[in-house]
Amino acid sequence: MKKRVFLSGLLAAIYLSSFSQDANTLHQTAKTYMRQGDYSNAIVVLDNALKKDPKNLEIQKDLAFTYYLQKNYSKALEVAKPLLDRKDADEQTYQITGMVYKAIEERKECEKMYKQGLKRFPNSGVLYNEYGEMLWTKQDYDAIKLWEKGIEMDPNYSSNYYNAAKYYYFTTDRVWSLIYGEIFVNLESYSKRTPEIKNILLEGYKKLFTDLKLQKIQNPKVVLFVPTYLTVMNDQAATIMPGVTAESLTILRSKFVLEWFDKNAAKFPFRLFEYHRQLLKEGLFDAYNQWIFGAAQNLTDFQNWTSAHTDEYDRFINFQKNRVFKVPSGQYYHPVAK
Repeated sequence: MKKRVFLSGLLAAIYLSSFSQDANTLHQTAKTYMRQGDYSNAIVVLDNALKKDPKNLEIQKDLAFTYYLQKNYSKALEVAKPLLDRKDADEQTYQITGMVYKAIEERKECEKMYKQGLKRFPNSGVLYNEYGEMLWTKQDYDAIKLWEKGIEMDPNYSSNYYNAAKYYYFTTDRVWSLIYGEIFVNLESYSKRTPEIKNILLEGYKKLFTDLKLQKIQNPKVVLFVPTYLTVMNDQAATIMPGVTAESLTILRSKFVLEWFDKNAAKFPFRLFEYHRQLLKEGLFDAYNQWIFGAAQNLTDFQNWTSAHTDEYDRFINFQKNRVFKVPSGQYYHPVAK
């Protein structure tokens, strides 16, 4: 009898403890379940959190996202879609809803929603990127216009650079794949996508010097940044006569930076080239170029280089990890938006 009374009291205490938790505490518990992949428990706890705070946008977004992760797309849309009409709906609200629409291939509604979202958030890099990705799934080449706009309006959101760099690599354009690809690897230095773009950069330089003069002739009316860039590259072309390697690219790009800042930096201020000059001054530009091109060229040779230059490479990695690469607004020179 005493045991039954004790158990009843314990269960009541557990119930009261759960009931006494506020919405924020329950929300944090649900996030833990989400990280663990226990979506069913996350949903239970999020539902309880909403009973305490029914209008909490963050909890509702996480509920919609958890249903999405659970692949219960009908419930995800049921939760997410009404949030779009709220005055406090943010970019993430549109992002989550867009993910659901894309999962169920509701492209018409998805496109309508992205347009609505960009009216409310015209500087949103994430919405430009995901709208572009949605168009790309149906082979709509207007996707590049959205990625470009995302780069112009939100220059530190990395995914627009990633998609644009890949797009241009497979076109006749040689410049913007290199520019956008290198900005990407500086914004997103250690992700799963970084090695892919490093390979594109190495192969992109090979393509550039295959038809460098042709590029200059084909683009006489382009915004002046591009022919200026190509002219400086052409001035240094002799450095890669032995082949496009991490070593020859270090020499080429070092000379490029010196000429650029001697003749063009005042007219075309550009964060990427400023970073190159900073690395040159710090004695780290060789290690930086090895970091980008070395493993893409030959992993064994790269490992041998880092073993022979341990102090230099460690100094670069420490320097890189303790800085934040940010692109200022106003340094957008691509003709698509002009």
